[in-house]
Amino acid sequence: MNNMASTHTSPDDDGYKCIVDNTRNVTYGSSDNHPEMEEMGSCSSLNRQDPYERSLGEDHWEMNYHEAAIYLEEGRNNEKFDSHPSHPSDLPAYLLVHNSWYYGFDLFFSLILLLLALFEEPTTDHLKLPVGIHGTLELVALTVIGAELALKLRWIGWSAILKHKRTMIKGCTLVIMVVEALVVLIRQSSHFRVTRALRPIFLVDTRAMGGVRRFIRQILQSLPPILDMMALLLFLVCSYTLLGYFLFSKQPNSMYFKTLQDSFVSMFVLLTTANFPDVMMPAYAVSKWYAAFFISYISMVLYVLMNLMLAVVYETFTNIEKDKFRKLLLHKRRACELAFRLLVSKQTPDAIRFKQFYGMMKYYSPRTNIRDVVLMFWQLNISRKGMLNMEEFLNVYNAENLYWSLKNPSQPWFASTTRIFKPVLQAIHDFVVWPYFEYIVYLSIIANGIAMFVRVLEPTDSLEDLAINFCTSWDAYLFFSLFLIEAILKIVGLGWSQYSASGWNMFDLVVTIAAIWGSFLILIRPTFTGVVILRPLRLMRLFKLKKRYRDIFGTVVLLSPLMCSTSVVMLVLYYFFAIIGMELFSDIDLRNCCINTTVEDYYKYSTNTTSALGYYYLNNFKDLLTTGVTLFELTVVNNWFIVMEAYSIVLHPSSRLYFMLFYLFTMVVLTIVVASVLEAFRFRIQYKKQTSKKDEERMLVEEVIIDWNTLQNLVQDPVLLDKLRDSFVPGGVSYYVGRRQRTRDVLQHRMYASEIDNWIRETSVSNSFELVMADEGGDPTNPHNDRLI
Repeated sequence: MNNMASTHTSPDDDGYKCIVDNTRNVTYGSSDNHPEMEEMGSCSSLNRQDPYERSLGEDHWEMNYHEAAIYLEEGRNNEKFDSHPSHPSDLPAYLLVHNSWYYGFDLFFSLILLLLALFEEPTTDHLKLPVGIHGTLELVALTVIGAELALKLRWIGWSAILKHKRTMIKGCTLVIMVVEALVVLIRQSSHFRVTRALRPIFLVDTRAMGGVRRFIRQILQSLPPILDMMALLLFLVCSYTLLGYFLFSKQPNSMYFKTLQDSFVSMFVLLTTANFPDVMMPAYAVSKWYAAFFISYISMVLYVLMNLMLAVVYETFTNIEKDKFRKLLLHKRRACELAFRLLVSKQTPDAIRFKQFYGMMKYYSPRTNIRDVVLMFWQLNISRKGMLNMEEFLNVYNAENLYWSLKNPSQPWFASTTRIFKPVLQAIHDFVVWPYFEYIVYLSIIANGIAMFVRVLEPTDSLEDLAINFCTSWDAYLFFSLFLIEAILKIVGLGWSQYSASGWNMFDLVVTIAAIWGSFLILIRPTFTGVVILRPLRLMRLFKLKKRYRDIFGTVVLLSPLMCSTSVVMLVLYYFFAIIGMELFSDIDLRNCCINTTVEDYYKYSTNTTSALGYYYLNNFKDLLTTGVTLFELTVVNNWFIVMEAYSIVLHPSSRLYFMLFYLFTMVVLTIVVASVLEAFRFRIQYKKQTSKKDEERMLVEEVIIDWNTLQNLVQDPVLLDKLRDSFVPGGVSYYVGRRQRTRDVLQHRMYASEIDNWIRETSVSNSFELVMADEGGDPTNPHNDRLI
């Protein structure tokens, strides 16, 4: 026996043995109650059994549970199955990389790496760190980030990594960064490090930035129609550049068309209308007919091509959005199919028992309590046979998003209170659910708005006095008190869980508390006049009365994840161009830089007085924060060419390329953002038209009724049943309600119901073929993923 055991020992076993020892200690309730062990239908590729154990018939279900949970996680996170661990020795590295603590470390050090630009040259004196400190911090951050690649290499291998573009880009960037950091530490001085602009690659690759990566992928997929339209745009710009040069270059006072280069720059800037009508006026002074040149250009380029590009991008983005949902849906279904094969037994090859489902959930969602696991299983089990077939198990992702609570509408939260308080609480409950209670609240809000209007019109000696009267007058505290009483009554009458479930209730509570806090703050510091904005915020509740505003707010809620991703993408774009801008322009001083040029007045500087236009020298690249402000001004495109011209005059005309490229990049991203907003609004309007309130309620709410006898037959384990006694009625029937949030994914399942059926039918043939091939000897996603016992 010892010899047999020794033949299965290898250097790779050490990490695996620790995990096997842990999984062997995990039991499903009491094993004494299950003397007959069920044989596994398929053995996990992560399960290592020696011949002696196999001869004893000891089935390692725990590793099957674990691998099934890994498949479900890969489906939820949209991870490709080619990175799935295929050998027991792969598991320690895989679990370390896919650990929540490591996710946090990876995100933290990626942010540290980005923030180092605040303390590296060029920067302000009070933020500058010694080279040794920021160089060491950079190496530490790169080491932590590089550890993931080393661990991935352990279980994926070079062949898979070389095929994965994102990982290859990250690896090459990491090598360059490490070499440059070492050079900086050795030289004890920084050099021209434009490659710092690539640091956001590490942030985008973190687990928390999955939505950002999907948005960047959508941008890249939307590029072909954008590039086509931009090519047409460039053709018109060049055509008008040539025509403008021949028409206006010989005219007196023609500063915008002296050379072909000047002509191109003028027409490119005119694309943004930032230099209009200034660029037209010299020619317009010669002949009024020359206005036709500029009017035709702006009309064709700005009002036709730009809007046409938006329409093309919108159509492309809509198709991409639907295709993204299709791929995610089918990927999740494939993950469920692979997990299902690991959870069935030879005794029941077409269904999963609760025992296997619970074992899988311990790894997939360890924080989910046993009550919720039971309710998930019973909600999925539409056939009520006590076992989940494949079609039922495919809905596991929808079931995991349900938040369960007891359904007992006849007894509110205060039903168990003493008789002394119960009548009072019942009266408060009846009052807050009274239909006219909301009208009383709306009248109070309107009265508050009238009072604010009167206060603003009152004459005062100073701005601070006006702000104090506005925030701390008797009427302000009267309405603060009324709104606070309203919130307290609702919390007491409805209970905190029901009250906090409404986003409007939480908005009212936060705004009311913030306004009260602001009133005290302005009394302490009268110069903090910005707190006056807190009192009018409560007026936003009035917009809820009109359906169109409700649609707008609903669209904003749907767009919130996308807007967060968009914000990160814009920050990444800003960081990229900020680093390049600082490396190129940080040493340039723009004060009094452009004498005898068209932008001279904007840079006139004097230590005594500076004109209203003379502050443009502040639009520089001296440090990261100032550069960010400069780039935002360029994004707005109002007078952006003034900044561009100053650097082209001081440094070199070719520096214009930096500013033009920044405009083009931001135009692409913002065009896609606008298209996404339009698509989300259209999606919500169509959803509202096709879905009634009852349909939406059925979609968002699931009801589960389960009696104790059924529960005993389902669980069949005294230990677990004892834990469930507090959540279910022994000998009786329990009623539970599961609610899911109104997310875009949930609404898409409703909107694309017919398309989903077609997608499933189209892939069923190919998937069936793959599963047959897998049963004959290997999984199509990986030849080592599963094997038949």
